[in-house]
Amino acid sequence: MINVLVTGANGQLGNELRLVAAEQQKTCSSAIRYLFTDVTEQDGVETLHLDITDSEAVGRVVEEKQIDVIINCAAYTNVDAAEDNRELCFRLNAEAPRILAAALKQRDGLLVHISTDYVYGKELYNTPCKEDMQGTPTGVYGESKLAGERNVISSGCRYIIIRTAWLYSEFGRNFVKTMLQLTATKPKLSVVFDQVGTPTYALDLARVIAHIVENGMARGNEGIYHYSNEGVCSWYDFTKHIALLAGNMECDIQPCHSSEFPSKVIRPAYSVFDKTKIKQTFGISIPYWTDSLKQCLERMDLML
Repeated sequence: MINVLVTGANGQLGNELRLVAAEQQKTCSSAIRYLFTDVTEQDGVETLHLDITDSEAVGRVVEEKQIDVIINCAAYTNVDAAEDNRELCFRLNAEAPRILAAALKQRDGLLVHISTDYVYGKELYNTPCKEDMQGTPTGVYGESKLAGERNVISSGCRYIIIRTAWLYSEFGRNFVKTMLQLTATKPKLSVVFDQVGTPTYALDLARVIAHIVENGMARGNEGIYHYSNEGVCSWYDFTKHIALLAGNMECDIQPCHSSEFPSKVIRPAYSVFDKTKIKQTFGISIPYWTDSLKQCLERMDLML
């Protein structure tokens, strides 16, 4: 039996992993047991409370539950608020991964740690970012996530770090849900076109993580990987397609510059990922971003 603990199970990716785990348990007799932190028990999935910044508590749970794999979806993700909450942001995004990795090292366990395109920022890349490209974040959030990566790597624990970007899902607050509401209610909307990347449907990422963990593919393939859906778009393009699929065609959506929306943090202007490594290493194919967006909206019952 492989025991897998998912932290941050109330977030977008954590919720999708709960669905993937539930589907897996119903369709096959696998030697995988999933445990989730701080969620209401459902579908027979075991849940528990855990403060991932408490090293003693983490160590105790890892030993008592005989945890072999931790999928760390927990993070402080409010990019703007992070500028005023540096200590909390670093505690969750940098210190907690170090604690999880240290506990797993004692069991030769695996940490699957989720990171972000915000580890980039100052660079003016115009070709898809590979895993070994230098990261120079522009804000506290990106700095804390890069520090978390480094803490995991230096721990000596077996690890898979997956950087992702522009995450959305049926759960919680995200760009897709916001644009659905705004394009349905506003006569005109301005959206930035000078930030380019690729949306990531959290369910697609959850399935890839489960594929790696459940098939024991991490051993010998430890390292950093990039994952988003295929393709390239700006936030403006993303919004136009959201409105098109939802039928919100009366809203006049116009492109604008990032400077028209002042922020404490400079967002990455170009964070398109090169995903060659994750596709070749784990034998996966990645859906095109418009196809995944359509699937998500269908699951939300918002397609016409």
